[in-house]
Amino acid sequence: MKTEILKLLQNSKESVSGQEICNRFSVSRTAVWKVINQLKEEGYVIDAVQNKGYRILSTPDILTEAEIKSRLNTEWAGSTLSCLEETDSTNTDCKKFAEQGAKHGLLCTADTQISGRGRRGRAWESPKGTSVSMTLLLRPEIKPNQAPQLTLVMALAVARAISRISGETCSIKWPNDILMKDKKICGILTEMSAEMDYVHYVVIGCGINVNQDMIPEELEKIATSIKIETGKSYQRSELIAEILSNFEQLYQQFLIHADLSLFIEEYNRYLVNQGRRVRVLDPKAEFEGEALGISPNGELLVRTETGETVEVYAGEVSVRGIYGYV
Repeated sequence: MKTEILKLLQNSKESVSGQEICNRFSVSRTAVWKVINQLKEEGYVIDAVQNKGYRILSTPDILTEAEIKSRLNTEWAGSTLSCLEETDSTNTDCKKFAEQGAKHGLLCTADTQISGRGRRGRAWESPKGTSVSMTLLLRPEIKPNQAPQLTLVMALAVARAISRISGETCSIKWPNDILMKDKKICGILTEMSAEMDYVHYVVIGCGINVNQDMIPEELEKIATSIKIETGKSYQRSELIAEILSNFEQLYQQFLIHADLSLFIEEYNRYLVNQGRRVRVLDPKAEFEGEALGISPNGELLVRTETGETVEVYAGEVSVRGIYGYV
């Protein structure tokens, strides 16, 4: 009921009478009053005027279950939530729930992560009250070798969402970084439990720098936040909801062919690698070339100096002009 009342108030431009709330949700005036007080204690500023009703004047930047659910307009993404104030890693939490039988669409969030990880075990910091740390659980009926493409699906969903919420165009550095003005604002980590021919589950974690006022000195040349680049603060719950809405749409398109063919052109428009000089740290041998875009299966297409087009499906890819590569 708390979520439903909050959603009603957030979506109404006018005051909503207590009687209307009672009638809509079949609850007593006392129950409504208790919910309103709970919301006030959480930081919502609610105007209560006799004979008019309740109206939200401002919303705190919190990541509670009620706040996130009140923003969602998805069918299954975020249908179940685990919202913690602090955790080691939302990916670890989500995998634990998956092993316990949690359903497709579970979303794990935390206000702060103390042991967040990026690709190759790198640390990812998420200061309290400023970042989005979230992990989505999927149980896709796909082959294990198709699962890495879901990283790119999430990357496009995040890029879309940040661009819409902030009004500032961002870009994707293949395969799992989101950039704003050529600095990193988001990392994506996808992990899977599978057998040779069967996927048990996939978890996709996103760490997004949203409202940080500053970046540690050792990272300020390569990382930034949405707030630093735009000068504005953002409601993290709204960003999460926008990401899930985009992901749900893109995921359904992905399942049609189990590849990225239906939105490959859009992905390439966001791709910062495209048309730029790249260095590929291939496990076999390092080489350089020009990035041409991605294939339907998510490989990065690189034209080498010999004119050969190579499909890069793994390894580090540095882009000239980004992260210190000159």
